[in-house]
Amino acid sequence: MRFGMFGSAQAKRGSPDDDSGAGFREFVERNVEAETLGYHSTFLVEHHFTGFGQVSASLNLLTWIGSKTRTLRLGTAVIVLPWHNPVLLAEQIATLDLLSDGRVDAGIGKGYRLREFDGFCISPKEADARFDECLEVMTKAWKLDSPWSHQGAYWKFDEVVVEPPSAQRPHPPLWMGAGSPSSVKQVAALGFNMLLGQFDSFEEITNSIALFKSEVESSGRTFDPMSVAVARSVNVVDSAPEYEHALETRMAARRRTQTLASRPNFQDTREAAEAGTLYGPASEISEKLQGLRDSGVEYVLLNSPGGISTLRRFAKEVMPGFAS
Repeated sequence: MRFGMFGSAQAKRGSPDDDSGAGFREFVERNVEAETLGYHSTFLVEHHFTGFGQVSASLNLLTWIGSKTRTLRLGTAVIVLPWHNPVLLAEQIATLDLLSDGRVDAGIGKGYRLREFDGFCISPKEADARFDECLEVMTKAWKLDSPWSHQGAYWKFDEVVVEPPSAQRPHPPLWMGAGSPSSVKQVAALGFNMLLGQFDSFEEITNSIALFKSEVESSGRTFDPMSVAVARSVNVVDSAPEYEHALETRMAARRRTQTLASRPNFQDTREAAEAGTLYGPASEISEKLQGLRDSGVEYVLLNSPGGISTLRRFAKEVMPGFAS
């Protein structure tokens, strides 16, 4: 199996005495050590207007991480296309890809937090159309070496050539988040890799992978298990009180996200909170991972509330059992 990381840093906000950059520096150091521990990649979120300092400029932070690592893949999970100028975004991704010697994995999505759409004064009803147009322009920008123009509903460009070219041609691998059967089919139809979220249940993951595999193969392509990455929250804990504390923290984080997202199908239950976790002793986590592997999962992205200490234990006590 292949293991990467998924998540966010936090920039503390408060009095002038607060060190706002401490969380970012710790996150960079965590990624540097994780590379030496054998982790394959790091995927950063993009979020805005949270009030608790989540990463908003993913590519900037990934550039800093890329300058301090050599093999770690630099991923976004995800850049929300409806909020971005597609030409500027194509330029920024290509620049990071060049600087990192071709280590970028460009994860893209449509967005789901209502507060973010409101903050940008963009209607969520426009998300699909804006996503499609932004993606069209970005791929054109990466592939064409001669001047081109675009006249769309949201963007207009006249005789432009986007520079620089990316190291990976025609562009970095594209990953797309999927949270429903229709979006799974869309990812397969586009020929992209698929990201499955950390709140998805085991059953949802199994069904999504089976559908994705079927759609890929029905189009005449070969399904690669590494083209699907599943995010899980991980916490190596050895006692029942530690487990309960970890789960309570996760439930609080889910409620905080729900306040920002206003998802109609949110379930604030213990079972729902546990569904996307790899919590417990290393032996139990290994059993859960084997269950995922049996359902077709070969690439797992770990969100680690416990920070580098959890990633160290996972690398030492769990990863060796899935090396072959």
